[in-house]
Amino acid sequence: MFYIAYDPIYAHPLPEGHRFPMLKYELIPEQLLHEGLISLENLHAPAILEDEVILWTHEHDYYYRLKSLSLTPQEARRIGFPLSEQLVERELRIAQGTIDGCMYALNYGLAFNVAGGTHHAGTNWGEGFCMLNDQAIAANYLLKKGYAQKILIIDLDVHQGNGTAQIFAHQPNVFTCSIHGEKNFPFRKEQSDLDIGLDDGVGDEEYLITISYHLNLIFEQFRPDFVFYLSGVDILETDKLGKLAVSKQACKQRDRIVFEYCKNEGIPVQVSMGGGYSPQIKDIVEAHCNTFRVAMELYS
Repeated sequence: MFYIAYDPIYAHPLPEGHRFPMLKYELIPEQLLHEGLISLENLHAPAILEDEVILWTHEHDYYYRLKSLSLTPQEARRIGFPLSEQLVERELRIAQGTIDGCMYALNYGLAFNVAGGTHHAGTNWGEGFCMLNDQAIAANYLLKKGYAQKILIIDLDVHQGNGTAQIFAHQPNVFTCSIHGEKNFPFRKEQSDLDIGLDDGVGDEEYLITISYHLNLIFEQFRPDFVFYLSGVDILETDKLGKLAVSKQACKQRDRIVFEYCKNEGIPVQVSMGGGYSPQIKDIVEAHCNTFRVAMELYS
């Protein structure tokens, strides 16, 4: 039985102009249900995360101004869309879903959040459609509660996880790894424990060799006891923002590499889906569903 955090609010409410890429949050579980890979029992609607837990990661002033919708116009522009109470609630449920998934993964090895991967949010800022950093919040929760001592965050979205890097810049118990497009957003990058910036146009072979080589070193040297995986599919050659040339088959193989490392080492892993901006929604959904398919093949 797989744990998948999902709530209809993941896809709503979003302002006009931002709804298309968010359709995937409805279509991914629909496709998995259609294929019979999951049942409704696998889908769990998270509650709203408590303020106390958020404040283990985000600064008090930023969070309460976000919650009261009183960020400055400049701060709101950096996030990328008009704020609303429902959008903030959406972030709170996503973050709780990631924590819930961690608790499930500790017992059963693996859990998913259909949304999440809000890696551009730092301690006191939101950016790039990210307001609260779900995997950072969950990592701090695990450390605070004593459920993990050495956490690895594998960020394979095409955009650098700048918020995650900033949050854990001085936390030796969290290793942040971001393999991303070097000339892509964010243009002011933070320093992860390991940053690999890829040139525009990198294709399947180079991409997979890079992933395998660096993950092997990290697992050998850092030896985590919990892994967060941000499995963005904006690395695809079809992606209008990605600038890489990775096929769906190689993207699926990337997921297999990550899951095989975690499973072979017996390390629990929580997966948040991250970005995907191909013009055809079917390409986005298929690539994200491949992440579930590979995991189910390996963990079933």
